[in-house]
Amino acid sequence: MSEKHLSSQFDSELNGVSSRVMELGGMAESQIRLAIHALLQFDVETAERVMATENKVNAMEMEIDRELSSIIARRQPTARDLRLLIAISKTTANLERVGDEANKIARMVKSIIESGSARQLPATELRVAADLASSLLRKALDAFARLDTAAALSILKDDDLIDQEFDGFVRKLVTYMMEDPRTISPSLDLLFLAKAIERIGDHAKNIAEFIIYIVKGADVRHTSMEEIESALQ
Repeated sequence: MSEKHLSSQFDSELNGVSSRVMELGGMAESQIRLAIHALLQFDVETAERVMATENKVNAMEMEIDRELSSIIARRQPTARDLRLLIAISKTTANLERVGDEANKIARMVKSIIESGSARQLPATELRVAADLASSLLRKALDAFARLDTAAALSILKDDDLIDQEFDGFVRKLVTYMMEDPRTISPSLDLLFLAKAIERIGDHAKNIAEFIIYIVKGADVRHTSMEEIESALQ
C-alpha cells in the first residue's frame, strides 16, 4: 500500500488505518493459535484466555470502522482509493469474525472438557485442518499488506483443502458416534468446532477476494476459478 496520493495527509491516514488492520489481524491470529492449542491439549486455561480477548477484537473493529467513516466523509476518495477503503472495512469485519470463530472453538473446548469426554474424542484429527486454516489467514494478511494478487489466487485454491479435511472429519465423527452413542453430545460439540475451523478458512478466502477487488476492480465473489484467473490476466 505504498502508492502515493495527491494528499500526503491522506497517505498517512491510509497507512495508519492499514496498520490497524494488520494489528487486528495479529490479534485474530493469536486467538486462533491459542484456540487450536486449547483444542489439541484440552487446556481449559488457554481456552479461557481466548474468550477473554474477544472484547478487545470487537472494540478494535469498531475503532477501525470509525476511522474509515471519517476518512470517507472528509476526503471523498477517488475510485481506487474508495475500493481500498471498502475492502479494508470488509477485511476488518472478516477478521472480527475470525475472532468469533476462535472464541467459539474455545467455548466448545471448555464444554467438552467439562463433559468429561475430552480424552475419548478424536480431536487430534482436526490438527491438519486447523493448521491449514491458521496458515491461510497468515498468508491472507501478508498478501493484503502487499496487495499481492498472485498470493490471493493461491489462497483461493488452497481453501478447497480445508473443505476436504472438514468433509473427511465429519465422516469419521459420524462413524465414531454410531460406534459409541454415549459420545453423541460431546461429538456434536466437536462437529461444530470443526465447522468453526472451516469458517476461518472461508474468512481468509474472503480477504483474498478483497485483494483482487482492490487491485483489479473485479468482484470475484461467487465466481469460478477460471473466471478469477481470467480477471487477473
